[in-house]
Amino acid sequence: MIDKATYDFYQSRAPHYTLNFGCSHSTRLDSFLDRLVPGAAILEIGCGGGRDAARMKARGFAVDATDGVPAMVTKANERFDLGARVMRFDQIAASSRYDAVWAHACLLHCSRAQLPGVLGSIHRALRPGGWHFASYKLGDGEGRDLLGRLHNFPSPEWVRDQYAKAYFELIDAKVYAGNAADGTVRDWIAVTVRKP
Repeated sequence: MIDKATYDFYQSRAPHYTLNFGCSHSTRLDSFLDRLVPGAAILEIGCGGGRDAARMKARGFAVDATDGVPAMVTKANERFDLGARVMRFDQIAASSRYDAVWAHACLLHCSRAQLPGVLGSIHRALRPGGWHFASYKLGDGEGRDLLGRLHNFPSPEWVRDQYAKAYFELIDAKVYAGNAADGTVRDWIAVTVRKP
């Protein structure tokens, strides 16, 4: 399921990529965690270097940190001792196991054809009332960035429609200006949804 060029980028550049982004957690993480009960079980997909999972752990949550790229999992465990494990988006197989699924800047690499199935798996993995966050780079159609990585580059409307079709309740969708690792400036969308 992982696009080979995208996989190869992260596998070969994991040490530089994780160091470049430092240890500061995502700016939207704490407000998302504030929605959860203490000790909630969180699945993180696309954990990268582990900075967000480390913040979740520090705040007392039970974190299952995963990434589809072995080199990224290695860096996350070296830096933060998270017990992170290798798991691709298409390998999410849990059922009603998590209170939340955190997917910061990772599902944007999921092809448009495969995203509905992944969202369905996330929905199944959540307990009733469970929360999910994801962020996407906006655009006008699937393609590659200047570093060769696959992106689904959706419109805000397309993102909202995909979550509605996956039976999520949309709680918040914020469009904001952001930079990308390839140096381009793009709008992003941050989506917070809930499983009814």
